[in-house]
Amino acid sequence: MTQRPPRFPLVLDRVGRKAPARQREPVSSNAPPPSGVGLDSQHVRTRMVERLRAQGLTCRPVIDALSTVPRHLFVDAALVAQAYEDTSLPIGHGQTISKPSVVARMLSLLFDARGDKTHLGRVLEIGTGCGYQAALLAQMATLVISVERLRPLHDKARDNLATMRRSNLRLVYGDGRLGHAPNAPYDTIVCAAGGEALPQAWLDQLAVGGRLVAPTQADARGEQVLVTVDRHENGWSRHERDAVRFVPLRSGTA
Repeated sequence: MTQRPPRFPLVLDRVGRKAPARQREPVSSNAPPPSGVGLDSQHVRTRMVERLRAQGLTCRPVIDALSTVPRHLFVDAALVAQAYEDTSLPIGHGQTISKPSVVARMLSLLFDARGDKTHLGRVLEIGTGCGYQAALLAQMATLVISVERLRPLHDKARDNLATMRRSNLRLVYGDGRLGHAPNAPYDTIVCAAGGEALPQAWLDQLAVGGRLVAPTQADARGEQVLVTVDRHENGWSRHERDAVRFVPLRSGTA
């Protein structure tokens, strides 16, 4: 007698009940990994956040945002198993999604300058990428303007963010080095790419009392450092923070 092949594990719906037999699909090598009890669960994000807290993360709004936004929805299907590891991942077109610890550090630095520790106010993000950090910012800001110079990534981020329906988030296809003057000034500006110097447009679009966080070149060898720039009534003050490595900041659109 021919033995029946082993059955694929039961498909579960989002509340953990067995799905009706008619909902089962044949297993395909191209099918995405199952969700609902794995990567979609709150427990997976909580474990990632607990690791970051053990490394020193204390900013409550950042903790809450990281606990809420599912990072695996912003990476390619072949990489979802690594979505909650503390590593950067390629998102195509020579770009990456930053490691969670770096994202947490940058967002925490934005909050360090805020008198109101509950939200970031009006935010300009340079480099939308896959949209993950934009989704985090939308949890913590009154308005987020996110600019991406690469059309395929702009379109990818729009698709990734479509189901979240955030009314306070606007994606802009354009040259990030120019900022986005129509919605300036911004209480906070954050950039996910490193250049030789900070564009003057960003400094001009930063509100008095606001803070900018971005990587920039630290020396002639091209080493990068994370910097914060605070705007005052009579100018700006700049402080170097951590050594980092980001993709290059480029001008124009593509």
